[in-house]
Amino acid sequence: MIIVSVTVAATHLGLANAQQQNNETGGPQSMAANTTNTNIVLVHGTAVDGSFWNKVIPILQNAGHKVVAAQLPLHSLADDIDTVKREIGLAGGPVTLVGHSYGGFVISNAAYNNPNVTGLVYLSAFAPDEGQSLGDFVDPSKLPKGFSILDSGGFVHINPDMFAQVLAQDIDPGEVKVLAAAQKPYNQSISTEKSGPPAWKQLPTWYGVTENDRIVPPDAQHLFANQINATVLSINSSHASPLSHPNEVAQLILDATKGK
Repeated sequence: MIIVSVTVAATHLGLANAQQQNNETGGPQSMAANTTNTNIVLVHGTAVDGSFWNKVIPILQNAGHKVVAAQLPLHSLADDIDTVKREIGLAGGPVTLVGHSYGGFVISNAAYNNPNVTGLVYLSAFAPDEGQSLGDFVDPSKLPKGFSILDSGGFVHINPDMFAQVLAQDIDPGEVKVLAAAQKPYNQSISTEKSGPPAWKQLPTWYGVTENDRIVPPDAQHLFANQINATVLSINSSHASPLSHPNEVAQLILDATKGK
């Protein structure tokens, strides 16, 4: 989960340019996915690890899919991309790749020119164009005072007392306390690393907009979804939708595996 409030302008996202490219190439949706025995690779964001998907994974497995939740180091964007590329390679094709929040940066890069990946699912996620960084979309000044804490190694932690009100207001308080206690800090350098050519210009895309999100504003999410020409599902959820609305999240992913 990204831990800063986000401000996104349509011009910053480059919507006109992306739409022109889609028109010139026939658009991402023109590429049909092979959904036979589709594997699913789930990619978390900052502050959490692969267990963030624990409520979604059983639903996907019960539907007959092989599922892997990547464990990002969160030391650098480059390391995280390489981690997901390895998971894609182990899974084999076809793969539906899913990214939550900062995970959108990771999947946009890891799937580029990757023949195993047949579809991308963005969930409350950033969908950067080439050359953009996380710092282009975030505004730390809008954070509540004391929300983020920097340790001596340059890693960002979230104040456990603010987890619920900002990130997960629709989750059981006891569950949020565990989530906050087990959080995975991320290196602040991730915010400045530039994204490479995006896979969303090559592949079909889906986007889950969390309409009660207090971190990545829903309006910004809709702009991202428009930029990548995604099939959109609106979820009445906080930023932590895999925990609060796992059925809706799982259905979005299952639709993507079928190319729906």
